[in-house]
Amino acid sequence: MLITFEEIFMNDRRHVLVGLGAASLCAIGLPAAAGSAAKTRAGQRFPNVPLKTHTGASVNFYDDLIRGKIVAINMMYADCEGICPEMTYNLSRVQERLGSRVGKDIFMYSITIRPEIDTVEHLADYAEMHDVHPGWLFLTGSRKNIDLVRYALGFYDPDPKIDKELNRHTGMVRIGNDAYDRWAMAPALAKPEQIVGAILHVDRKLLPKAGG
Repeated sequence: MLITFEEIFMNDRRHVLVGLGAASLCAIGLPAAAGSAAKTRAGQRFPNVPLKTHTGASVNFYDDLIRGKIVAINMMYADCEGICPEMTYNLSRVQERLGSRVGKDIFMYSITIRPEIDTVEHLADYAEMHDVHPGWLFLTGSRKNIDLVRYALGFYDPDPKIDKELNRHTGMVRIGNDAYDRWAMAPALAKPEQIVGAILHVDRKLLPKAGG
């Protein structure tokens, strides 16, 4: 049974973490579902808004971070005392398992949902504290641009009151291959091997050839 992104996102996080195995991780978020969820209010697929990395670089979201790339993206904030530190630690284990591919043909991004507080310097300290290696960027920007990106990636709730609860947008990883429009979703606290499997699942060149 295939699970759509919307169904996963609306479920309680605890049930998601318990109920998803490796096969389900790879089945989440088929291109059709991603196409409906990953749109900004302006109707664009992904906004090309300016953001700042924790290294101080200025980037355009789509052109510099997404276009033609395999990506794993989560939402977080540096002062979070709940799931965020565990999530960052778990994703660091994902980065270790992907090895030299991170920063070469697979890219990891963590986007703050509290840009008013998480400055470049704040995110740089957070990345250093968690021993983040090259190929994984922490991103901030204006509230308007962060929200455009958040909506485009599907990290939102259709109920405006619930959507204001920013901690509800953490806990999942958006995984995609822009070149082939393959998108998935995985719990950020799933086993690192499962998240790696979901990332590799969208890597089209690793799929078996027809008739093979």
